[in-house]
Amino acid sequence: MKKIPLVLLLFFVVMLSAQEKKYVTIQRTHNLMGTNFDIVIVAESETAALKNIDYIVNEIKRIEKLISSWDTSSETSLINKNAGIQPVKVSAEIFDLIKRSISLSKLTKGAFDITFASMNTVWKFDGSLKNLPSHDEINSSISSVGYENIMLNQELSTVFLPRVGMKIGFDAIGKGYAVDKAKELMQSKKVFAGAISSTGDLVTWGRQASGEKWIYGIANPQKREDILTWLPLDESAVATSDNYKKYIVFNGEKYSHIIDPRTGYPTKGINRVSVFSKSAEFSDAIATAIFVMGVKAGLEFAKQLDNIEIIIVDVENHIHKTNGIKIDASN
Repeated sequence: MKKIPLVLLLFFVVMLSAQEKKYVTIQRTHNLMGTNFDIVIVAESETAALKNIDYIVNEIKRIEKLISSWDTSSETSLINKNAGIQPVKVSAEIFDLIKRSISLSKLTKGAFDITFASMNTVWKFDGSLKNLPSHDEINSSISSVGYENIMLNQELSTVFLPRVGMKIGFDAIGKGYAVDKAKELMQSKKVFAGAISSTGDLVTWGRQASGEKWIYGIANPQKREDILTWLPLDESAVATSDNYKKYIVFNGEKYSHIIDPRTGYPTKGINRVSVFSKSAEFSDAIATAIFVMGVKAGLEFAKQLDNIEIIIVDVENHIHKTNGIKIDASN
């Protein structure tokens, strides 16, 4: 048995079989949107697989050009620059992404909110923050937060942020959206199968060259280099949010990079959330929202939704999950 590792402990089992003689499995890693994307394509030839990987790379670059907050010419940057000044005409793609984001904010009662971006000037997790933000600074930053203030004009396809200093950002949904769009592109081209993964966001379609389902490894919270259990993925997506690497410590207290947009303060109580659904975009947003909600409220929220399963690892490394997740205690 040969395993091809991807980020988030994803392994692809490629077994010798008659079917494998017909299809080849090619894996490549590309740095996109500021992080690594691992791309696996199952196709009839290496040439075809590599060509489709190029299509995926170009698609993700296209999306980054639209949504990046760092690119001063992106539609996101233009919306932010014109906050409190004037509406900005945007593409139907960005308009619809913002519209879906607002719907997700309503669904999560503000635990997910793309207007959180105005707090980026207060909380920094790049090593430059020397002192904790004051209560006044935090209160000032959240005065510009509020998805309900985003003004959309469907007829004119415009977006307006009515308050000076208000910003939107797609950090909590952008990569999920990108891998969904890349998968959609591959399916439109009738690509046999594949998987696309990036720092917490993963989509799959089709089956491995062997005919078996893709499988996803859940890390043991007590020893993250070990696999707690394997879960099959069939035309599925998973997104994981965690605070293992991106955080700051002041006076011995750990502050997560995931901020509650309703209060302006870092979340507490959770180390990792994984959300399984049919859409990486949806899973991405919901994983962030559950991180903000906390263990109890997050589980109750997930149980009210159709066709999703979640795993939460709390700060004591205890596992909480929905009923559809089966963990083999022997692992």
